[in-house]
Amino acid sequence: MSGEDIKCVLLADRHHGLTESVRGMLETLFDAVVMVADESSLIESARRLRPTLAVVDLSLAPGDNLRWLEQLRARCPELKILVLSVHDEPSVHRAVLDAGADGVVVKRAIATELLTAIDKILSGPGNPTPNVTDPPAPHASPLPQQPKRLNKP
Repeated sequence: MSGEDIKCVLLADRHHGLTESVRGMLETLFDAVVMVADESSLIESARRLRPTLAVVDLSLAPGDNLRWLEQLRARCPELKILVLSVHDEPSVHRAVLDAGADGVVVKRAIATELLTAIDKILSGPGNPTPNVTDPPAPHASPLPQQPKRLNKP
């Protein structure tokens, strides 16, 4: 298997408990999940590894600072970026999208919306992720639909 056949995701979060649960979900879609816990490691790992996707906690950097997102977008323009946030306000989501993210998922909706959001982001433009402008809708089922696996057999 060549390096291009390996589908890698970069997971950046300072909160180990959340990272482990998200990592388990990502492992169902990707061949490799690389975890980092700070802004400089995120940017360096994205540049070096060239992952398919980066899933990043909005609060990775201290304060109300989106500099890491702008730097990541500038250094890795082809990288798909999904931001996880505790905030469900449309203004926060708009700021994140304007700074360069491809989508936003509210943390309380990770179990029901993360995999669907990833599938939409990787499917291409014109597929907005859930929670971009509206708070999460109630769900009848606690389990998300399983999108197709991204690695090759």
